[in-house]
Amino acid sequence: MTLSHDVAGSGPAVLLLHSTVCDRRMWDPQVPALVGAGYQVVRCDLRGFGETPVPDRPYSNADDVIALLDELGIERTALIGSSGGGRVALEIAARHPGRVTALALLCTALVGHEPGAELRAFGDREDELIEAGDIAGATDLNVEAWVGPEADGAAREKVRLMQRHAFDVQLAAEEEFGQIRVEADLSAITAPTLLVSGDHDFADFRHIAIHLSGVLADARHLELPWAGHLPSLESPDKVNPVLVDFLRETHAAG
Repeated sequence: MTLSHDVAGSGPAVLLLHSTVCDRRMWDPQVPALVGAGYQVVRCDLRGFGETPVPDRPYSNADDVIALLDELGIERTALIGSSGGGRVALEIAARHPGRVTALALLCTALVGHEPGAELRAFGDREDELIEAGDIAGATDLNVEAWVGPEADGAAREKVRLMQRHAFDVQLAAEEEFGQIRVEADLSAITAPTLLVSGDHDFADFRHIAIHLSGVLADARHLELPWAGHLPSLESPDKVNPVLVDFLRETHAAG
């Protein structure tokens, strides 16, 4: 199965991997900026999100993405990942370092991270609402938890729409198949890496960024005092220049 995706522009490839609160529509504000900067932009929906159906067997997001790159004939690409998409990007960069030229990780998750008390409490409350059949309440909880104060009403509603769609699709599945997650050797990553965290996000994601900045061979950490968990949606006018500048330093267009 090929992940649902779209491609825009021409030039060096940049692959966008969405947060698991969202789907590939979260990158709507970034696509024009990256295309205008001279890149071929690919974005996809992981299984059970957006237009990609739920899995029908155990699956690997990283393998799915590599298969998509192979189908598109893309041998080398920069990866931009948000939250759970960052976790996928890290696995790809560790397992296939020769294929990844640069990594930009926005509030990234990390395989093996033990959540702190606040993040555990969020997960417990989400589970309670879902078990009670209150999917609207679970959706509202996610919007409040993950969207930072800089976001306008349209961005909040977009996250609400994407999260509710993911709940509806995933909860309607007849059978749930597990994701194959690999705790890859991060020391194998050679790509220059930009790690972004937001001061209004759960503390876990700042801790992950700090940890990764000490583990990865070529990494820098940018803290955004105004940002929550989804800075690229909350204030794209502030994030787009950061991404374009990083790519021009590491993955030059043209």
